[in-house]
Amino acid sequence: MLMNSSHPAISVIIPVYKVERWLPRCLDSLLAQTCPDWEAICVDDGSPDGSGAILDDYASRDARFRVIHKVNEGVSVARNVALELAQGEFLLFVDSDDFIHPQLMELCLTAARRDESDLVTFTYDRSYRLKLTLRHFLHLPDPGVPHFRSYEQEPESVVTDDIFAYATEFSHPKDMFDHTGKPIPERWWVKHCYLCLRMYRTECVKNLRFLPIRIYEDFPWWSQVMLAVRRTTILNLPLYYYYPNFTGSTFSSSAISRIESLQTMIAAVEQVYTKDATPYQLARWREHFLRPVKEKLARKLKQAGGKARPTGA
Repeated sequence: MLMNSSHPAISVIIPVYKVERWLPRCLDSLLAQTCPDWEAICVDDGSPDGSGAILDDYASRDARFRVIHKVNEGVSVARNVALELAQGEFLLFVDSDDFIHPQLMELCLTAARRDESDLVTFTYDRSYRLKLTLRHFLHLPDPGVPHFRSYEQEPESVVTDDIFAYATEFSHPKDMFDHTGKPIPERWWVKHCYLCLRMYRTECVKNLRFLPIRIYEDFPWWSQVMLAVRRTTILNLPLYYYYPNFTGSTFSSSAISRIESLQTMIAAVEQVYTKDATPYQLARWREHFLRPVKEKLARKLKQAGGKARPTGA
């Protein structure tokens, strides 16, 4: 049952393409939420399988599911379509082959309202992802949804007005320091640009748009988010469950297309930061995001034999 309000507390954006095998599990994880005050904007991006019919079935049974059917234009365009329609106070992104912990919305909403935060971050269950990857390569069956641990209403967290001190694209940064120079414990690092591991205040991000690229679209968008938010709550809780869909774009895209996507997004975000960031934000972003991404680009160029177009970044 929905709460009595003109708009839902949370809008969940779900782009959908060729995921009929996993989609019901994703949608069921929304129905299992301990917070009922949400809407799910599901964008069928011209999926050629039965995904569209699955979405329509869920929408016919629960009005919180809103379904948009459109021609295939990629995940970035699908998310942009949903952003236009989102009515919630906060936003979540969930990939249609993944699923979420039953308390995710409740915990994030409680933290955001308690701390007056524009952003709440959490983590994913690393053991589950590793287990599924190993089972895939060993040709073992999917073990299904795991047993979910229950969490306290107000778990330990960190609240900061400086997300740049905590965020990095490095997989294993040597160290992280806050604005006073105090070391930040590893458990509070906000690593990588995984947009599904955050809850966003809608008014802060609603006008930000994803670049129409097939992969790495999260980097430029997340970089702009860091400039747009004021206060962040960091929860060190594994509330998201990645499913390694080995037919997805990250696994199937060619090396050249990956490189060209990286080049496109680097150029786009550098323009934004040069124009809008403070000197501190620009320096922090260049060191903790631009440098590791450029290093990744250099490795991929080497692997591809330097065949991609050169970048001016």
